[in-house]
Amino acid sequence: MRTVKTSHPSFPKAGANALLSVEPLLRWQALCGDQGHWRVGLYSPPEATAEDCHELERHDCPELFVLLSGRMSLLLFEAGGLRELALEPGRPALITAPHNGFCPGGPHTGVALVVERDAFSTEYRTPEEWARERRD
Repeated sequence: MRTVKTSHPSFPKAGANALLSVEPLLRWQALCGDQGHWRVGLYSPPEATAEDCHELERHDCPELFVLLSGRMSLLLFEAGGLRELALEPGRPALITAPHNGFCPGGPHTGVALVVERDAFSTEYRTPEEWARERRD
C-alpha cells in the first residue's frame, strides 16, 4: 500500500472566460479549480481491460465521473469483490469505492470529466490487498 497526499492548489492557473488547453493521451490532466474547494480534470486511462488494472485507488472524498467521449469502464472493489461499471455518456457516477479505469476500445480512447476536492489523500493498493483488508 502507498498513500499520496494532494495539497492545494492542485491545479494549474487557468484563464477565465477562455478555452483551456488540453494535452492528448494523458491518464490525468487537472484543468482548473477553486482553491480549497474543488478541481476538475480529464481522465483517459491507457489500460484497455480490467485485467490491466493492477492497482486501485481510493480518495478520502468522493469523485464525480462523467463520460465525455469514447468508452470507459471503472473497475470497483466493493464488499462483494471486483465489479465493472461501464460509464454512460452524460450520466454522472459518484465514486467512493477503490477504483481504476480502462478503455475497452484501446488506450486513451475514452475521456471522462472528473470533479474532486482540491486537497485529499489517496490510498493505492492491488485488488488482492483491498480484498485482504476486507477479510481482516
